[in-house]
Amino acid sequence: QVQLVESGGGLVLAGGSLRLSCAASGLTFSSYAMAWFRRAPGKKREFVTAISRSGGNTYYADSVKGRFTISRDNSKNTVYLQMNSLKPEDTAVYYCAARPSHSDDVMAVEYRYNDWGQGTQVTVSS
Repeated sequence: QVQLVESGGGLVLAGGSLRLSCAASGLTFSSYAMAWFRRAPGKKREFVTAISRSGGNTYYADSVKGRFTISRDNSKNTVYLQMNSLKPEDTAVYYCAARPSHSDDVMAVEYRYNDWGQGTQVTVSS
């Protein structure tokens, strides 16, 4: 059974930084592409960023490009999201997602991700 556990969320001032982690178990991690999504209050869940199974390919939503960095450590079964220059509009619950991948591709489409974490709250105050 695949389990994804996010951590690292919290309250931060605008302009600050946070690093989220997602620890995966119950899967061959290096065979899974990973992604981060988020849901802001009153809004639909949206794509943030994705990383291929090797870590060689990444993709970002325009809203976070240049501020957020996704990375992974396949030896630790963990994917990270480094968030810098945070803005109040980044306030959301952040979810880690996984999908099995047979190539080193990245996808932003939510329905392609089979497994999800429980989410971690990020709140950015102005």
